[in-house]
Amino acid sequence: MEKRKKQKMTAAQRRLLLGAIFLMATSAIGPAFLTQTTIFTEKYLASFAFAILVSIIIDIGAQLNVWRVLTVTGKRGQVIANEVMPGLGTVISILIVLGGLAFNIGNVAGAGLGFNALLGMDVKVGAIITGIVAILVFSSRHAQKAMDIVTQVLGISMILIVAFVMFKVNPPYAEAATKMVLPDNPFALVMPIITIVGGTVGGYITFAGAHRLIHAGMTGKENLPFITKAANTGIVTTGVMRMLLFLAVLGVVSTGVKLNPDNPPASVFYHALGDIGPRIFGLVLLAAAMSSVIGAAYTSASFLKGFHPWFLKHNNIVVILFIVISTTIFSFVGKPVELLVLAGAFNGLILPVSLTAILIASRKKSIVGDYEHPKWIFWLGVFAVIVTIFAGLFSIQSMAEYFG
Repeated sequence: MEKRKKQKMTAAQRRLLLGAIFLMATSAIGPAFLTQTTIFTEKYLASFAFAILVSIIIDIGAQLNVWRVLTVTGKRGQVIANEVMPGLGTVISILIVLGGLAFNIGNVAGAGLGFNALLGMDVKVGAIITGIVAILVFSSRHAQKAMDIVTQVLGISMILIVAFVMFKVNPPYAEAATKMVLPDNPFALVMPIITIVGGTVGGYITFAGAHRLIHAGMTGKENLPFITKAANTGIVTTGVMRMLLFLAVLGVVSTGVKLNPDNPPASVFYHALGDIGPRIFGLVLLAAAMSSVIGAAYTSASFLKGFHPWFLKHNNIVVILFIVISTTIFSFVGKPVELLVLAGAFNGLILPVSLTAILIASRKKSIVGDYEHPKWIFWLGVFAVIVTIFAGLFSIQSMAEYFG
């Protein structure tokens, strides 16, 4: 029965499926994703494969719970949180919007750096061009379709480029496969696991794909096979990108090369491809940052819909204003490091709270009706909450250390 449904999937449904997958995946694959993966690979070498594997399992636990509960009920994350505890959804919305705005400033900055590496363009000019392109996407009469297509093109481009670099450097595949299940020091990998989980499903990213499906009306129990496939594929897509980048970096550092600490990812591309390497990295950074700008703006704006009907009616205008504000702040102030640190703390704190609310909602018939939430997904979600509580504690600690 489920197979027949898959065979009868329309072109519009396929586009929506890929749109939700790549919106979530490319939202996670931003400038910080590239830098963190590179730094952790240089430090832990092949054993970092274990951290990637564990993070994918945790990410699936978080996303399956969020995507299934939200889309079965047809309610956005903040609405469900308010039904679990009045006012909780409002608090989560404020945190996500503030964190999303701060991260979007960083994403705009990353895109500007991408233009600079690729074309030698001034960083602020590149950031403004990024903002204009993102605004044009949401100014289209078919903004949702345009967003789906743009995120797919950027996501696939990043994967293909990094895959090419990986094959070029010929990393030690067998060692990486072994260390994926038998790392040298598993306990030393706790911090990198927590860090990359927070970056993959923290803050607004957790809700990006589910809110996209709700916006398109893909809700209800009858669509669960479609929803589950989208959630799993989105996480796996992010995991594939991280694994390809990990192997590309491993292929360089395993030869004894020391990466430039000022820009580790660009250093990898330089050692792999020569003088053209940093320009190719600029293209990857530009694609990662621009897709994250689109994802952060779209999802953050979706959390404003519950505050007033105007936000619901004029969603595209809200998204455009979000992009304009992000771009303007970066253009006039420069890279706001303090905001990015605060945003990281928000991300670490939001996921355990929001995911706990979703888990509670999955057991309340007043919210999910006669839907029976699978126990294994529930307990995988509980595991994800425990891990992300530690992420929140680390975020608070790092923020306290930063502001001294």
